[in-house]
Amino acid sequence: MKATRTLRGLAFAAALAAAGIGTAEVALAEEIFVPVTIYRTGPYAPGGSGVGGGFIDYMALLNERDGGINGVKIAWEECETAYQPDRMVECYERLKGRGEKGATVFNPLGTGLTYAIMERATEDKIPVLTMGYGRTDASDGRVWPYLFPLIVNYWNQSTAKIAYIAEQEGGYENLKGLKIANLLHDSAYGKETHTVLEAQAEKYGFEVAHFPVAHPGLDQKATWLQISRRFKPDWVILRGWGVMCSTAIKEAARINFPREKMIGVWWCGSEEDVIAAGSAAKGYITTTFHAPGSDFPVINEIMEHVHNKGNGNIDTERVGSIYYNRGILQAILTTEAIRTAMDKFGNRPVSGEEVQWGLENLNITEERIEELGAAGLVSPLKTSCFDHEGGGLVKVQQWDGDKWVLITDDWIEPDWGLTRPLVEASAAAYAEEKGVAVRDCPAETG
Repeated sequence: MKATRTLRGLAFAAALAAAGIGTAEVALAEEIFVPVTIYRTGPYAPGGSGVGGGFIDYMALLNERDGGINGVKIAWEECETAYQPDRMVECYERLKGRGEKGATVFNPLGTGLTYAIMERATEDKIPVLTMGYGRTDASDGRVWPYLFPLIVNYWNQSTAKIAYIAEQEGGYENLKGLKIANLLHDSAYGKETHTVLEAQAEKYGFEVAHFPVAHPGLDQKATWLQISRRFKPDWVILRGWGVMCSTAIKEAARINFPREKMIGVWWCGSEEDVIAAGSAAKGYITTTFHAPGSDFPVINEIMEHVHNKGNGNIDTERVGSIYYNRGILQAILTTEAIRTAMDKFGNRPVSGEEVQWGLENLNITEERIEELGAAGLVSPLKTSCFDHEGGGLVKVQQWDGDKWVLITDDWIEPDWGLTRPLVEASAAAYAEEKGVAVRDCPAETG
């Protein structure tokens, strides 16, 4: 059977999604099935379509260039969630049984979407990969065997932001007395870093104040008046999403708050966030866990084998954008976990339970990253039963008015000494509340 390819063009893709029509590689016998839950519609469509486009393009590359993974073709099917938890549940139930062995791994693309399915997936023994988002305490694999916040979790990202601020201020000792405003999306996602920020404020002597903004985040004028007139911060942390990000940047410019002292979460660090803010965005900075741009062999390969043959799953002009590169990275993690599982269980379609083993035994070295054509795109990663994050390293990028530029040469290490005990305490509380049996995973393997 011939696979149906995603048609290029955001408008047409959105029309298909709105009509409930998904694009798919139909799962046949002897194929690996990867569900693609995506949001090409709704307020966060730029993120969903960008990550989803890169994700599918990479799988298409493996099928076209390599015949799949170890010669086993990858099949996928899209399901439109519109970034709605109830629709995420519908998509999960619709897709979990597809293919010879069922769904291999879900990538929800949202913290709220993750919460909607995480307990179902654990019961069904299907792993959920939440790259750079999701539930932070899932880094403790002893409590969360099927949830993987790979690359870096939100708490470690938060400590990296404070590390960057400390470097700009001349050292951690100079954080004492500073005021840091935390402008956040008023949701579970937005509030995720309250605990770690307050712990660091106590540790280093700075003052932090939280300023929630209601979805979708277009009305921020009153909030910025509170920030500028009452709190008068030295730095602003922007923990937003979608239109909230560009609105915040424009509001900062309106009150003449320096964008060089405004550090955003990586979900406020795409081209869509800054282009919409116009000249106000110049100088604005964000954290990131991967590099921007298209100057990577893996992207050249995608252009050669996928886009140049008319089979691209996103407008070619978006190739190399932040969200697109994030989709490639998500696909690398997904397919390398499948490859790792196949190394143990054989070159055949693998089940979600088998892919869980693969995710828990990932070892993506610098050498492997180079083999994948992604040298410089991402840092190495190694997981274990004890550690479902596997990385934790962060860089900082800045918008120069035309493109994103990395402004930290080295990867910033988070404050693991602070975050890991918090992760374990939160996970233990969940285990006690839910009656979850805690697995025996030696810490030295993490």
